[in-house]
Amino acid sequence: MTEPIRHIDPGARVAPDVTLGAFVMIEAGVSIGQGCVIGHGVVIRRDTVVGAGVRIDDHAVLGKEPMRAANTAVTKAGELPPLTVGDGAILGTGAVVYRGAKLGERVLVADGAAVRERVAIGDRTIVGRGATIENDCTIGRFVKIETGAYITAYSVLENRVFIAPMVSTSNDRFIGRTEERFKHFKGVTVRRGGRVGVGAVLLPGITIGPDGVVAAGSVVSRDVPAGKLVMGCPARVVRDVAEAELLDRQIWDDVQRGES
Repeated sequence: MTEPIRHIDPGARVAPDVTLGAFVMIEAGVSIGQGCVIGHGVVIRRDTVVGAGVRIDDHAVLGKEPMRAANTAVTKAGELPPLTVGDGAILGTGAVVYRGAKLGERVLVADGAAVRERVAIGDRTIVGRGATIENDCTIGRFVKIETGAYITAYSVLENRVFIAPMVSTSNDRFIGRTEERFKHFKGVTVRRGGRVGVGAVLLPGITIGPDGVVAAGSVVSRDVPAGKLVMGCPARVVRDVAEAELLDRQIWDDVQRGES
């Protein structure tokens, strides 16, 4: 049987029990822990650190260097630290995770999703199929970002936040053309336990308070108070979130417990 074609740089450290598909490219300085399973056509760029028991599906790219267009407003130049991927993570087919990102333990980045540079993602968070997390974001533990959601640069999602499919966020309130725009970039913040419904739009600088809920299809142009449900275009407070739905009223098992 013909040996599959692969390129593993001599300077890479790959645990002896790692399973490698065909046409895998592993660059210098990469470290891959025990028990990993790497699919066909995977590219792992220089210095990337992959923990133990990680699954990387076909054609995923890890440690990609960011591209910088001449007129970009938010992509910074300069050297980035290596991508690190925590134990037990799963990266789907065609997922792209940039150099300078950090994925916690058992994070799932689904098929076709993208995670940009200087993004930190906490343990057991799910990034859904085709979702995008732009640069300089902080994502907590046990967060769910569903299919096709867009998390703009400089955003913060705290622990146990839920972002429904096709949610859109923005960080430029003025859609600026002048240098003045650089003073006004600000992503969105969703505090602990906040939830955002399908197709909602969050405008720049918005904060969703703890346990705040945004109804499907809403356009949020002002902060959402803690424990309130908002809906509409523009969104307005309509009622309190039901007490049974509050995060601190939930009963977690041993796996789910343990958030800060």
